[in-house]
Amino acid sequence: MSEAMHLVAELMALAARTAPKAGGKDYVGMRILEGGDLARLADAMVAYGKESGKKNFDRDGENVRRSDAVLLLSLDRPQVAGLNCGACGYPSCAELAKLHEGPEFAGPMCAWRLLDLGIALGSAAKTASLLNADNRIMYRIGVAARRLGLLSGEIVVGIPISGTGKNIYFDR
Repeated sequence: MSEAMHLVAELMALAARTAPKAGGKDYVGMRILEGGDLARLADAMVAYGKESGKKNFDRDGENVRRSDAVLLLSLDRPQVAGLNCGACGYPSCAELAKLHEGPEFAGPMCAWRLLDLGIALGSAAKTASLLNADNRIMYRIGVAARRLGLLSGEIVVGIPISGTGKNIYFDR
């Protein structure tokens, strides 16, 4: 089963890479985690939940521990789309240029680049679903993965996958 799930993760990464992106510019980073990296990530998620007092990091960490793989996706040094649209909250792209480190991610960011990441995440999750691999997009994975340095980027999100008789990501 692990070879099949690795292939699913690779195909998810392909779907994320080829997903449409604003202006044809690609700032999406990715990495597949398997084996011992999953336990390390799960431990970090549980620890961060305790440290921060935030709910469900322990629950999601245990889901990661039981997963076959995790696909991490990030926005890595995304440049503004140059549209001066104001969707980020600033009247011009030039005013958005300064990122600030937040408690979990850096920001603010160009809304169009965040949409790029969302489309890549959706494409990857849909690919997993089409291949009958249980999955769920999890922000909490990204918090811990970024803190561990598993993938660089201003924002990181993870999609764990599992191939068991019951979806481990629901009815938790």
